[in-house]
Amino acid sequence: MAQKSEHYNASDIQVLEGLEAVRKRPGMYIGSTGPRGLHHLVYEVVDNAVDEALAGYCDLIEVWIHPDNSITVADNGRGIPVEKHPKEKIPTVEVVLTILHAGGKFGGEGYKVSGGLHGVGVSVVNALSSRVEVRTIRDGKEYEITFDHGKTKTKLHEIGKTKHKGTKVTFWPDPLIFTETLEFDYDTLANRFREMAFLNKGLKIVLHDERVREGEPEVTETFQYSGGIVDFVKYLNDGKETLNKPIYFAAESEDGTVEVALQWTTSYSTNSVMAFANNINTHEGGTHLDGFKQAITRTLNEYARSKGILKEKDANLTGDDAREGLAAIISVKLHDPQFEGQTKTKLGNTEIRPLVQNAVTRGLAEYLEENPAPAKRIVTKAAQALKAREAARKAREATRRKGVLDSFSLPGKLADCSSKEAAQSEIFIVEGDSAGGSAKQARDRQYQAILPLRGKILNVERAGLNRSLSSETISSLITAIGTSIGEEFDADKARYHRIIIMTDADVDGAHIRCLLLTFFYRYMPELIDRGYIYIAQPPIFGLKKKNSRTGKIERYIYDERALSSTLAEYDDPGKFDVQRYKGLGEMDPEQLWETTMEPATRTLLQVSIDDAAEAERVVSELMGDQVEPRKEFIQKHAHDVRYLDI
Repeated sequence: MAQKSEHYNASDIQVLEGLEAVRKRPGMYIGSTGPRGLHHLVYEVVDNAVDEALAGYCDLIEVWIHPDNSITVADNGRGIPVEKHPKEKIPTVEVVLTILHAGGKFGGEGYKVSGGLHGVGVSVVNALSSRVEVRTIRDGKEYEITFDHGKTKTKLHEIGKTKHKGTKVTFWPDPLIFTETLEFDYDTLANRFREMAFLNKGLKIVLHDERVREGEPEVTETFQYSGGIVDFVKYLNDGKETLNKPIYFAAESEDGTVEVALQWTTSYSTNSVMAFANNINTHEGGTHLDGFKQAITRTLNEYARSKGILKEKDANLTGDDAREGLAAIISVKLHDPQFEGQTKTKLGNTEIRPLVQNAVTRGLAEYLEENPAPAKRIVTKAAQALKAREAARKAREATRRKGVLDSFSLPGKLADCSSKEAAQSEIFIVEGDSAGGSAKQARDRQYQAILPLRGKILNVERAGLNRSLSSETISSLITAIGTSIGEEFDADKARYHRIIIMTDADVDGAHIRCLLLTFFYRYMPELIDRGYIYIAQPPIFGLKKKNSRTGKIERYIYDERALSSTLAEYDDPGKFDVQRYKGLGEMDPEQLWETTMEPATRTLLQVSIDDAAEAERVVSELMGDQVEPRKEFIQKHAHDVRYLDI
């Protein structure tokens, strides 16, 4: 779409505002000062390099995680301009690093297509780092400039001649800002770079982890996909039974370009469609996703009618019917993306909707006509989804008549809270009556509700909505939460804004936790997106002094490693008895309140989905019908399990 522009110099760098307040309010710029914000620093620098790739000037990006938790990002793009900026009268590279929203994406001819507009720029990385070193290589010369807490430390100076080109940025996150952790998670970065490589066919991204353990080699992983988003769809569907080979089509207009890859599976999932705009994962969708959905539904309906798969008496396929089991990637690239909302994860460009809609309608219709065997499988799958949806609707109506799904008839086992303010209320989902009894006695009745579950819930990954609704446990769960499910789901009707999974700290408890998380991921993903789902962290051990008359617990321990380190703190570990809690029911109500339910002392893990593609794969591998992917997953990660309680 975009033609290359060699015209990229100081005049292409527009300054929108200064860098003040970034260090005072970092959360406004990177979301948080926790792990997510820490990793966002890396993304900002890498996104600049990817923008060079989008412009056609870069095909290699390398990232190093150093032992001191500093990061280096290098690319073979054009290098940041070094001549004096016409307005700021300092080297342009210094402008880019010290003034917020200064860059080639905001004006001039530096970039025709860029994802950089969604971020806050490398200047924020500079502001939130204790030290930054930048090398820019262009016009046969290599230059260096360094910064200290966002301020220029060493002025730009030439350090040598070279035949190469590109930019190299090394930064040290500021421990005064990132007080929670300075440690980068390899898998988090790897997942992000894998996604970027899928979206930019042929681009090579190499990740090096120099934080080697003794006796182990340095970890290096290369992400490069000649098939682009077709390979992305294959990756999403790895281990699933597919109905067709991946379908790919692309289109272009003066408004932008669109690429689409899609493939159906036998899965019941409807949340494996991912949309991107200029490499930005638009989690909230937007005009490109709207155009895609409309085209898929209409095209499958027309084909199903023309081939008699849908009879005259049959209702039309809905969007959910058409997309059941579908994995798809929609990637649009446009010159002036308009993102909505503070998080900028919803595309607002109206002109891109018809481009996507026409491309998908034409491309899918041609594929279905030219490939009758897989076309029949795809449309038959959608028709079966329609019948299952109708059956689920009837099941909902039947259970509602019995009062099971009626919010006015809450489950009998639910001990509800007295507060009617959802934002102040929380529900603990507890396994078994024994733990439920303790939790009911321990709770604060004003704002804490308890729902005991009877046994393990149905694995919804292997069951459709109709079968899921026939489960009394799942029906009770849906009713207690209040959002309903399927077409009637409404996150705004959630009766609690903290839904806390509280299971035993053993293998069975972990399995129940996985089943519940699978349920929320498949049928109530918006509750995860809103941050309503939590996992309680009950202690595994209690330490009490030997021969103590009171038998009072002195310390609670939450994992095996902490037990060893805690006992090592004392000169004589023999002074203590170690009590192992096999289940929540073994704690008396006072202990359960103090350790797991009391807001001032408990620890909760908030469930989030940072990488939708990886979440989709893991849920399918662990909870799906295919045994082999689950076996491979366990074999791959077995070394990560140090302690296993059977």
